Amino acid sequence: MVIYSHSRLSTYEQCKLKFKFRYIDKLQPEIEHTIEGFLGGIVHESLEWLYNQVINKNIPSLEQLIEYYAIHWNKHYNSEIKIVNTELTPEFYFDKGIKFLIDYYVKNQPFSENTIAIEHQIVLDLDDSGKYQLQGFIDRLVHNKETNIFEIHDYKTGAMKTQEDLDKDRQLALYSLGVRKLFPETKDVYLIWHYLDFNEKKQSTRTIEQLEQLKQDVIQLITQIESEKEFNANPGILCRWCEFRKYCPHKTP
Repeated sequence: MVIYSHSRLSTYEQCKLKFKFRYIDKLQPEIEHTIEGFLGGIVHESLEWLYNQVINKNIPSLEQLIEYYAIHWNKHYNSEIKIVNTELTPEFYFDKGIKFLIDYYVKNQPFSENTIAIEHQIVLDLDDSGKYQLQGFIDRLVHNKETNIFEIHDYKTGAMKTQEDLDKDRQLALYSLGVRKLFPETKDVYLIWHYLDFNEKKQSTRTIEQLEQLKQDVIQLITQIESEKEFNANPGILCRWCEFRKYCPHKTP
């Protein structure tokens, strides 16, 4: 039985051939890491470290957070990381990450929310039989004891979605199903995105009816994936960042 993820579903929707290369053929990717992915990973790791310290009643200074980020950037960065936009440098992205963390720290200190989990794994049965399962990781989970409302926090280092798109977003909505299963007495679950490049926070919620419909929609999508025969390519601008570009006969310039 395959346990699906939001990433797996999104890859199929983005390009069926890429899905085949990654999950069925299991081809070795041409590009292991892009600079955007690397930056996002180090920033996520730095915020994870910050909140692990907070949970342990030890709030780091901004200088300590930046030092952690710089040490781990320098430790893991290498020349094999792909920079698609050749007009930009590794230093540009490094400085961008520092700005993300400074803006976030200043805006959110003293971090007094009741954070109860970091990188929390969710495994969710989409149907009663357990045939359709989905898993994912919540960047940060907060519980407001006074209101009995849980908050799923997600950090984004890329482009910001509109409120309309966020109100239809699948990833955090699916995670909220897992949170409701773990904490059935919760009053509500808020979905919160931190768009670090814009220093903005966006929020959305889902009704029980919307979540039930979402489960059915995902089951239908999984059924479509498992019956797929063609796996056609979907050429477009995202081909420039595709890690399986060298295998694809339909890539765009």
